[in-house]
Amino acid sequence: MLKLQALLTSSLFAILLSANAVAQNAVIVNGKAIPKSQLDKLVEKTGKSDNLQVRDQAREMLITRELVLQEADKRGVIQKESVREQLEQSRVGVLVAAVFEDYVEREGVSDAELKAAYENVKDEYSGKEYHVEHILVDKEADAKAIIAQLKAGANFEDIAKAKSKDPGSAKNGGDLGWVSDKSLVPEFSKAMVQLKTGQITDKPVKSQFGYHIIKVVDSREAKAPSLDEMKDQLKQMIMADQNWQKAKFSEMMQKLRAKAKIQ
Repeated sequence: MLKLQALLTSSLFAILLSANAVAQNAVIVNGKAIPKSQLDKLVEKTGKSDNLQVRDQAREMLITRELVLQEADKRGVIQKESVREQLEQSRVGVLVAAVFEDYVEREGVSDAELKAAYENVKDEYSGKEYHVEHILVDKEADAKAIIAQLKAGANFEDIAKAKSKDPGSAKNGGDLGWVSDKSLVPEFSKAMVQLKTGQITDKPVKSQFGYHIIKVVDSREAKAPSLDEMKDQLKQMIMADQNWQKAKFSEMMQKLRAKAKIQ
């Protein structure tokens, strides 16, 4: 009786250990355990909501990767010189990118570079900006009919909600908010700047999107944001520039060479 109890206890303990191991692992492939933490990290990297479908897809990716790695080891392909050279090239490439990224984060963008970039873009915010509404339709005849309705006293915003093909502004009565003439297609801008406050175009304005009926609600002098207000935007713009990246990489390499002992 005591032996039977000991056997049952031992079996139960083994089952509990096994269940605990399964809970800690995402999957076990040919005896190789892949931790649940690895699955969690992969799900997070997808940027998608954490749900059962996403987890199943991520789990299948881990299984595929592990099967290939095991097969590569079994076939001995990792020992091939050509494969080892490619792996080393990939490793060096990853490290070069990581070192450069770290250098950029530490060195950042200089104040001089920020000021130069600001001077280049601040003029884009100068001049006038307009609070404008529009109605967009596909056919010129439809645009002319709407203009006739507006001249007869129809409400611009109501027609925009009912007939405009612009999904972004139609629901708001055709309202595009405050815009500059530099931010719109040329045909639209040219017609817009000629209108007075409250005025509506008396002819349809054709652009690549269709035919517009434009109304200027108000206008004002645009004020450029300050350097401090644009700092983050300017940094992103500068760091995305390929010429800047090349110059920064060259700068980094010059500094490394200057400190190195090369014989």
